[in-house]
Amino acid sequence: MANFTLDPRLARDTTLLTRLGLCELRLMQDCRWPWILLVPQRDDIVEIFDMTPLDQTMLTFETAITAKALKQASGCEKVNVGALGNQVRQFHLHIIGRNSGDPAWPGPVWGHGQAESWNEADRSAFTERLLAAL
Repeated sequence: MANFTLDPRLARDTTLLTRLGLCELRLMQDCRWPWILLVPQRDDIVEIFDMTPLDQTMLTFETAITAKALKQASGCEKVNVGALGNQVRQFHLHIIGRNSGDPAWPGPVWGHGQAESWNEADRSAFTERLLAAL
């Protein structure tokens, strides 16, 4: 993991919250949704099947615990999990809290409007709740 390199676009659009066993847990810099990413700390992973079976198992575990923590920290109605990779090839998993009536409901969040930056107080409070829930 010492040689792990994060895609520049992921580095630009997210903030590192913590490192789990396999993944970096990152917060999207868009406050319209509680939106986090899991990025396996492995180079040259594009698809989930590029990962070893053990890493796939770890990803499943880390996805479940972070999705549960996101739901607890945000109070969202629904948690969406998805891996697209059409614009950023490095494998990463989106975990997004959704609520009826949110800015893109019921459609996808991708490409909906312009990102809105977190203010420092709200980001800190959300991050604290999320990490405590983990």
